[in-house]
Amino acid sequence: MPHSSAHTDLPQGDTGLIDTPIAQELLAAATPALLAYIALDGTPRNVPLNFHWNGNDVVMGAFAGTFKVAALQAHPTVAVTISTHHDGAKVLLLRGNAVLTDFDGLLPEYAFAHVRTVGGKASKDYLAAIDQPGLRMVRIALRPAWVGVLDFAERLPERTPGPVRQALT
Repeated sequence: MPHSSAHTDLPQGDTGLIDTPIAQELLAAATPALLAYIALDGTPRNVPLNFHWNGNDVVMGAFAGTFKVAALQAHPTVAVTISTHHDGAKVLLLRGNAVLTDFDGLLPEYAFAHVRTVGGKASKDYLAAIDQPGLRMVRIALRPAWVGVLDFAERLPERTPGPVRQALT
């Protein structure tokens, strides 16, 4: 699907890129996001998490008390990557500060994301098994402050060498 010229003219980092067809396709894809953050020991981490896009924020769920939650409370600056490789590689890159909110019970966005990504009886059984009294979760919300879109068919990184560009077209 061709992009509108308004979108193709936006530079990487412009939050308006979130409204491009590729970004919207990836935000609706049944694939996990990769959440990059800094652990308490100062080393980088990158973990796959199911996510839900609510139109403003990428929302992920975590269980209270995990190392990931402690790290994000200490260092909320994160990067999120959502990508697919079908019909040409497409990548959505997001950066910003995560906002964490404690939640008693099954986080609705966690359930939405699980159903979208896993689906079927497996998702239904898993969610029923964890939705028990005493469940505590943490809502991790990222409102993107920086957005990048890579489409290896139409929107390559600006520093992609000429021979690579030619090979991909």
